[in-house]
Amino acid sequence: MQLAFRGGSLPPVEIGAVYTIGLNYNDPASPRPKRPLVYGKASTSLTTDQTTIRWNRALTANVNGECELGVVMGSDNRVIGYTIVNDVTSQDPWLDGDQWLLGKSFPGFCPVGPWIVSADELDVSNLALSFTVNGVAVQGGRTSQMRFGVHQIVDYLGQHVELRAGDLIATGTPPRIGQDANRHLQTGDVMTCWIEGIGQLMNTVE
Repeated sequence: MQLAFRGGSLPPVEIGAVYTIGLNYNDPASPRPKRPLVYGKASTSLTTDQTTIRWNRALTANVNGECELGVVMGSDNRVIGYTIVNDVTSQDPWLDGDQWLLGKSFPGFCPVGPWIVSADELDVSNLALSFTVNGVAVQGGRTSQMRFGVHQIVDYLGQHVELRAGDLIATGTPPRIGQDANRHLQTGDVMTCWIEGIGQLMNTVE
């Protein structure tokens, strides 16, 4: 899947491997990990802004979305831009234990976009971000609440895997809030991820 830079300032990027970081926002309900917790999503789960997401409800009905700051890698472990990632996930333990690869990798479970903002255009140290379902707030926070910052995550990953140009890192998500915090996605739901300085990513559930 290709993703364009905002304003067409640079050539589009072919998204490669997708990594996600768990428990990366301050939350009294979860202890701080000693290191970044790294999970993965199959690249076949990628989709774009304004698409419809569907899956086999016989396999799982317990699916949620999560708004995350996405880091787009260039060559030489260099960050070239930022985007929005909706880390759609089923956390049914029977799917695949505590790694969640299957639960994160259904087709369409990784909406990304609406574009990439060049790294030199955006300071991501204290951006507001939010996630709503049908206009109701489900998440809200700021990137300053991250337990491990962008460059800490990139450095850690780079010690263990070969990060390539186009690889995408979803940097974690704020705690869930409000009366619908534990509600699972249902047919007709509209998910909206918003990050200050980037824009919004919207997808509908079928």
